[in-house]
Amino acid sequence: MEVILLGTGGPRPDPRRMATTTLIRLGDENILFDAGRGVVVQLSKAGVPLGAINTVFLTHHHFDHIGDLYDVMLNSWMDGRKDELRVYGPPDTERLVSTLITQVYDKDIAWRDKGEPSFGGWKPVVATDIVPGPVLDTGRWKISAELVSHGDGLDMPPAFLARWMCLGYRFEAQGKIIAISGDTVPCPGLERLAEGADLLVQCCFLATPEINNEHLRRLAKYTIACGDTVGKIAAKAGVKKLALTHHRPRSDDAMLNALLEDVRQDYAGPVVLGEDLTRIEV
Repeated sequence: MEVILLGTGGPRPDPRRMATTTLIRLGDENILFDAGRGVVVQLSKAGVPLGAINTVFLTHHHFDHIGDLYDVMLNSWMDGRKDELRVYGPPDTERLVSTLITQVYDKDIAWRDKGEPSFGGWKPVVATDIVPGPVLDTGRWKISAELVSHGDGLDMPPAFLARWMCLGYRFEAQGKIIAISGDTVPCPGLERLAEGADLLVQCCFLATPEINNEHLRRLAKYTIACGDTVGKIAAKAGVKKLALTHHRPRSDDAMLNALLEDVRQDYAGPVVLGEDLTRIEV
């Protein structure tokens, strides 16, 4: 089983990184987590046939995690996807996918469906809204979701918070566990999904020296884990290997090195400082 960090960046454009997206390869199956900026190009660079993508799990609905979902939907079909594309995610995923198909790309799909018969006719995209708990058990692998904390504590209207859910995932196959944190700060859901994982793919945005104003202190507290907490998360959960992703744009590696030092103060296991297209055997 292999994990490919297709993108390791965040919402802001970064010449070095595409937006955070992770792929699990299990034999002939390719399971995609999020679909951020550049995902289809990154899949091509990684040598993964686009038509072999059949399952997508979304962690949440920020644009850096869903911005190129349409590209996965259309290009997997154009590249030979034979079966439906299954998209799972927090509430409103069904509405998101339906809007893309019926209102945004409806003419494009119809044009290619009717005008380019070599594609073999449109292959459906089936979206499912999920909540924390068991999600899917194929007999070969299973996956569960946990509620994680991404923005809890910020001054958001209650009506918005009622619709806002962020998830992390725990993927189990071949006696191994891969945890995908999504975007989160330390919270009980993250602890549960990471417990005993063979690999934790963990957002880690800022090194401690970068948390240097009130905005960034609030970000590190409420929005996304940083170097001051990620090592503690991994150590407490007893993860066997840690991969750091969701980096901010930087002009050099000084703060990446500081980030690594932060994490290693609290976690003694192997740490992968994620770069785009990093491959990790599990």
